[in-house]
Amino acid sequence: MTPLSRRLLLAAPFAAAALGGAGFYTALQRQRTGAYNPRGVPSALIGQAPPAFDLPPVPESGVEPFAAADLRGLGQPALVNFWASWCVPCVIEHPQLMALSRQGVPVFGIAYKDKPADSLTFLRRHGNPFRRLAQDVPGRVAIDWGVYGVPESYLLDAQGIIRWRYAGPITPEVLEQDLRILLARHAA
Repeated sequence: MTPLSRRLLLAAPFAAAALGGAGFYTALQRQRTGAYNPRGVPSALIGQAPPAFDLPPVPESGVEPFAAADLRGLGQPALVNFWASWCVPCVIEHPQLMALSRQGVPVFGIAYKDKPADSLTFLRRHGNPFRRLAQDVPGRVAIDWGVYGVPESYLLDAQGIIRWRYAGPITPEVLEQDLRILLARHAA
């Protein structure tokens, strides 16, 4: 091994550490200015209509199921929420969904990999914010939407085009700082 190659071999870990540090610093700066959201999950569906689906109802929920066609041309923004009774963060976000529903925002729910009886128990205990409710027990529709966990929400504009995706619970902060602004922006 030549002295030059030995020096390059010794310098490689330092160069890798410097690059990693620069990337970390850039992420911190972008997060500080609001240009980077570590919870923001890109979606190939942004700017597109929802993928085709037709789901069965949650039995005895008293709420009609829905299909992709039901999300088109609502004339106002709507939220599609993937949730489950076994999901602890879903309990955290539920009061925000109830508030949106009371304020007239159509909230469509998809019970993800959940037993219908458990979904009903959850809704009876916490209230039902869903204008329409369907079940995706095998999780196939969630795959088409790009869902990787619950809760996960998608905002559709008045024409039914997906404009926003949020992975995680919609907290009061997310509702006020992000979702309300987007609801107003996509109202027409």
